[in-house]
Amino acid sequence: MIEKSLKSLKALIPLVVSALVLSGCNAALMDPSGPVGKEQKSLILSSFWIMQIVVIPVIIMTLVFAWRYRRNNRKATYSPNWAHSNRIEAVVWAVPAVIILFLGIITWQTSHSLDPHKPLGNKGEAMEIQAISLDWKWMFIYPEQGIATVNELYFPVDRPVHFNVTSETVMNSFFIPRLGSQIYAMAGMDNDLFLEADKQGVYIGKSAHYSGKGFSQMSFKTHVTSQEEFDNWVNKVRQTDRELAYTGSYQDVAKPSVNTPVEYFHPVESGLYERVITSFQSGHGQPENGQQPTGAEAAE
Repeated sequence: MIEKSLKSLKALIPLVVSALVLSGCNAALMDPSGPVGKEQKSLILSSFWIMQIVVIPVIIMTLVFAWRYRRNNRKATYSPNWAHSNRIEAVVWAVPAVIILFLGIITWQTSHSLDPHKPLGNKGEAMEIQAISLDWKWMFIYPEQGIATVNELYFPVDRPVHFNVTSETVMNSFFIPRLGSQIYAMAGMDNDLFLEADKQGVYIGKSAHYSGKGFSQMSFKTHVTSQEEFDNWVNKVRQTDRELAYTGSYQDVAKPSVNTPVEYFHPVESGLYERVITSFQSGHGQPENGQQPTGAEAAE
């Protein structure tokens, strides 16, 4: 008997390990930084505990019923013709209805308070960063600083950041789990997202939407620093003598690549981000058949 139990436990080990590995993103969500991430954590926990009103009693009743009405328990009442109970019906329908009501109220409130397009802080306070999804990397343009990077993001702590997000290829999703909301990047469209970090550190950003064979390596480091450290980093990038122009170096960077190292650019062509968007709106960024290639097709 003991040997069978040990074998069963050993069989569960791979499942437990797999669950822990796959929960990496969830672990990041449970250690948030900034107002958006913290409010989303509160929403997740509130929804979880509300749903336990049903889950916990159901688990307990399942175990109690299985024990009470086991085959060798002669004291349990045997009622083969039992069919209905008004009290049970009331509980079965009322409790879920109340839970759905509470979840509906919370969802309505947070759908407005967590609107990714809703500015954080005072008007004009947010830093502007433009993010372009490429195969399979991220380009970040700092229009105020006149610099651009590939697969590296810097901004100061306790300052809202306004991200404008688009795609050079297929639909993708920009996501820094510990900071909060993700937003979709689509060719020919300008999407936006407000985020803020209240703790200095390095946060992992990633692509949250499958976009081809290099999707799993499409990640970047987000460095949240003091204002002084950020200014020093900007000066460092400005020392790079590599211009970023739409008809020049941008086309080379936009070519599909996997595990692309960090790259810096300065100066940056004015209006480059807008030009990427309008190239698709005018049809110049699309193949002759009018259909966008998938990430895998683009690599070929």
